Amino acid sequence: MASAPPSLSTARPPTAASPHGDRRRGALPPLPSCGARPPSRGGLRALRSVPLRRCAVRAALSTADRSAAPVESGGGKELLLEVRDLTAVIAETGQEILKGVDLTIYEGEVHAIMGKNGSGKSTFAKVLVGHPDYEVTGGSMMFKGENLLEMEPEDRSLAGLFMSFQSPIEIPGVSNADFLNMAYNARRRKLNQPELSPIEFWAYVYPKLDLLNMKADFLNRNVNEGFSGGERKRNEILQLAVLGAELAILDEIDSGLDVDALRDVAKAVNGLLTPKNSVLMITHYLRLLEFIEPRYIHVMENGKIVKTGDISIAKTLEKEGFKGVSEM
Repeated sequence: MASAPPSLSTARPPTAASPHGDRRRGALPPLPSCGARPPSRGGLRALRSVPLRRCAVRAALSTADRSAAPVESGGGKELLLEVRDLTAVIAETGQEILKGVDLTIYEGEVHAIMGKNGSGKSTFAKVLVGHPDYEVTGGSMMFKGENLLEMEPEDRSLAGLFMSFQSPIEIPGVSNADFLNMAYNARRRKLNQPELSPIEFWAYVYPKLDLLNMKADFLNRNVNEGFSGGERKRNEILQLAVLGAELAILDEIDSGLDVDALRDVAKAVNGLLTPKNSVLMITHYLRLLEFIEPRYIHVMENGKIVKTGDISIAKTLEKEGFKGVSEM
């Protein structure tokens, strides 16, 4: 059964001594060329009283702090995700949504899931990361040899899962700069590396802003507060770029984006792909798949993956709808 959202008990500004001196790290000063003033520590204290915001910050920190032993596949690639006969219900009502999902993803692969509204695509993504609204009733989920069903949501993030949501929440009082710097330094502490000072972090994050065609003053705005739909999606990919993940789950990152914004987001995702990480996209439209080319496309229907193939499936869906796919 999925657990309750994690607390923010470990998501505090670092207090350990650093080679950069005894400076405050709870709030970054404005970055070069940015005039906005970042929030104080009081903003972080206020944040701890809001459950949804706690979950968002903890999840981001956990993604940066991951480590896990890989599982070698016979073909030389590491097996990242193996889902077998997964079933799940809505925790509150018991309504069954997933009815036997099977999926295997190896390192370096891009997969896409398509399907009608209500087919179970987003539910599947949320179940993978441990969303408490859903309860797993059967099957298995293994990630890099670890049983996801035995892991809390933050531990799944620690293991290397990242999920970009359809509608990212606002986190008032916390700037993007503070949010990302705190998360990235959490990873460096995990690796026994010195934390980055604000200026050092600026040097690290600036090229990633350029990759997403984002202005520098974006970092001094509060996380998703007052953002347009396109800005929220860019911000999600910026978080992925900074934190990194072995498997990124992107739930309809193309929704609400114009062609230029979609091109920027897709360019950033492509720039993050390596032979060691993988992407699982959920989308309704061929246009995203023309920018980020998947190796496999899966069609979900009534809580199950009913067909797997290449880009030709998406092209058939675009022209003939799901009836055309069922006849393939």
